[in-house]
Amino acid sequence: MTTAGPASDPAAGPDPLPGTDTREVLRPRVTCRRCHRPLHDPESRILRLGPECRDPAERVARHEVDQDTLPGLDG
Repeated sequence: MTTAGPASDPAAGPDPLPGTDTREVLRPRVTCRRCHRPLHDPESRILRLGPECRDPAERVARHEVDQDTLPGLDG
């Protein structure tokens, strides 16, 4: 006796492409507090303000850091 699994079910359709499986957790939708448009930029998502609605004083401070070369990658 054989049982039909989802892979052998012709009505299930083809297997999804790698990396497109929707079983993984999706990021929650974050919208701007002022204009309510969806936000995609990490900085905008943290502040909950889009770049057009943000004052320059509300920007997240960023600074460059000097990094050491990884061992074995001397070039």
